[in-house]
Amino acid sequence: MMTLFDDEEIMETYLEAYAKDIQSNEARETAERMIKMGKLSLDEIALCVPSLSMDELKKLEAEVLQMA
Repeated sequence: MMTLFDDEEIMETYLEAYAKDIQSNEARETAERMIKMGKLSLDEIALCVPSLSMDELKKLEAEVLQMA
């Protein structure tokens, strides 16, 4: 019985981490599209995508500009 509970807990933790990873990727992709559009400042993008820090947005902007 204890093993079953532990397995369930492990699976729940894994699924929560997976869901957070998906949300993070979606936020990053949204911010990347906004940066590519070039119509919003990083401050404005931060308001639209609050899950990303300003440091993360600056790094993402550098990556996007480097690819262009």
